[in-house]
Amino acid sequence: MPQAGASQGARRTTTARTARARPAVAAKAALPSVDTIHQRVLTALVEHRLPPGTKLGEERLAKVFGVSRTQIRQVLERLAHDRIVTVVHNRGAFVSSPTVEEAREVFAARRVIEPDLIRQAVRMATKADIRRLREHVALESAARAANDKRAIIRLSGEFHQMIAEIAGNRYLAKTMRDLETLTCLVIILYDAPNVPACPYHEHADLVDVIEARDEKHAAERMIEHLRHVEASLNFERRSDGEIDFEAVFA
Repeated sequence: MPQAGASQGARRTTTARTARARPAVAAKAALPSVDTIHQRVLTALVEHRLPPGTKLGEERLAKVFGVSRTQIRQVLERLAHDRIVTVVHNRGAFVSSPTVEEAREVFAARRVIEPDLIRQAVRMATKADIRRLREHVALESAARAANDKRAIIRLSGEFHQMIAEIAGNRYLAKTMRDLETLTCLVIILYDAPNVPACPYHEHADLVDVIEARDEKHAAERMIEHLRHVEASLNFERRSDGEIDFEAVFA
């Protein structure tokens, strides 16, 4: 009997320890992964919540996300690889601040790539793709009506990415993701007040020419559209104050 009682006591102790451990395991499981943090930083960039030049301190970000500095370092290394973050020796990592020359190079690269992508999209687009593009344009219109600038920037970039994905070239689609993020940085840095960086009707026009299966006009419209976006920017630098990471990633 004493042995049975001791056994029962041991089981109760083990059960109690397991119960106490469960919240810790659940909390650990709930911590964001490197991929999740990477995506959240990209989203914050696209939505104007992390301006160019912002210092991305490892310790502060680790505290905000509740993860180790090693994980934050992995995120920053990925962002630096895509030139979205610039690492300065003995100073740390900063959101890249494209120069005027670099900004123009980004648009020059897009004018080379995107006309061919939209030609491919004209050939590959299904009725479902056309419908998704029109639904997306409707979301952009709603964001403009609400004057939601963050959503406008994000949705505009997603529209161009959708065309790249419809075109079906995975490598160019990845290149477009990188260029879109850099374009967002350029727009954040050089956006002219009260001037829409992406003319509101031109995405709808692009969908029209895709649906009409007109490759020539689609490519011409895309080049014209990109020139309009670049022309809307004011290439004069502006400085921003210190960023509250807790508010950005709340």
